[in-house]
Amino acid sequence: MNIKTRLIIMNFMEFFVWATWLISLGGYMFTLPGDMNTRGALVGATYGTMGIASLFMPTIMGIIADRFVNAERVLGISHLIGAVILFYASKVSDANTIYWLILANSCFFMPTIALNNTVSYNILSQQKMDVQKIFPPIRVYGTVGFIIAMWIVDLLGWTKSPNQFLLASISGVAMGLYCLTMPACPPSKESRYESVAKLFGLDAFSLFKKRKMAIFFLFAMFLGGSLQITNAFGEPFLHDFDKTFADSFAVKHPSLLISLSQISETLFILTIPFFLKKFGIKLVMLMSMLAWFLRFGLFGVGNPEGIGLAFLVLSMIVYGMAFDFFNISGSLFVEKESDDHIRASAQGLFMLMTNGLGAILGGYAAGKVVDHFSHNGIRDWQSIWFTLAGYSLVLAVLFAISFRYKHVPVEVKH
Repeated sequence: MNIKTRLIIMNFMEFFVWATWLISLGGYMFTLPGDMNTRGALVGATYGTMGIASLFMPTIMGIIADRFVNAERVLGISHLIGAVILFYASKVSDANTIYWLILANSCFFMPTIALNNTVSYNILSQQKMDVQKIFPPIRVYGTVGFIIAMWIVDLLGWTKSPNQFLLASISGVAMGLYCLTMPACPPSKESRYESVAKLFGLDAFSLFKKRKMAIFFLFAMFLGGSLQITNAFGEPFLHDFDKTFADSFAVKHPSLLISLSQISETLFILTIPFFLKKFGIKLVMLMSMLAWFLRFGLFGVGNPEGIGLAFLVLSMIVYGMAFDFFNISGSLFVEKESDDHIRASAQGLFMLMTNGLGAILGGYAAGKVVDHFSHNGIRDWQSIWFTLAGYSLVLAVLFAISFRYKHVPVEVKH
């Protein structure tokens, strides 16, 4: 089996594990017993646990992979530990307990996203391949895995069932064992004890000395908040149409509708090399922010039937640009701007800002917005989505003004 195929399988499994519960968790938590007037805040906080974990765990795991243990081994062991925690989550039905279990799982899963990139970049570099050109088509299969996991959970009727965690546990074990068979990605040969900063991987924070990188990381954090908003409340939003559009496809199969977002993502991933080389990171990030504005705004005017359904479908389509143009492009940008000896730590730092601080910001703030526009368990979703759309638009304007990056267009060969 050639190395590209092996990396395709690894990326497929990485995101399959995550999608078994990530999108459906919010809807599932709204079915558990407890106070519904504060459930939005609890759901937001539960998604925010991924941010809490990402504040320190990706950095710690990046340090270990950069300096002490092969990256593919750290990746595999993290998945195996997460699988045990998710198995236990399938056995409980208390919303507060779910919060703590997702926090524990996040401590081991969230670092794997950056480690998956690190292992992929490392192996491609060993093979003397163009990472910026070769990796995006490989990463597409991660999104394919995400889509298939969502379909399985939806078609089996598990979007409101703890069985989603059982599937996540089984797939996590498979992923962990597979990672342990990947080509070796050894730590840097550079001396481990040259300085305290290098010893603890803090040298990745030197990227903040560059004004463009400091501003880039700041806005990446705010965009990370947008991602957690749509993850946490996309399905609960569709579930709430069950009284007015009970027989609609969107209400019966919310995960299938939302999976159009990931299908769109697979297409936009393939355009990343073109857009980065032609327009540069600034315009690509601006496109992402405007796409988030449309994502939330179209949710605000959408519903499961007629023209409203068309608006929902359009929202799913623009999600591909919203997600890929900051997440994948941002990762590649950080890879380009980082020295070899801090690659894993730099990816961990990117994760800290997006899925760490960004997730906490997005989960907490969105939960408060949802509860603010909720009365006696009834949520005013239009006001919620328009508020979040306004946030994205303000973000785009501020980024356009503050981020300075001179891009030299590269001729794109067809």
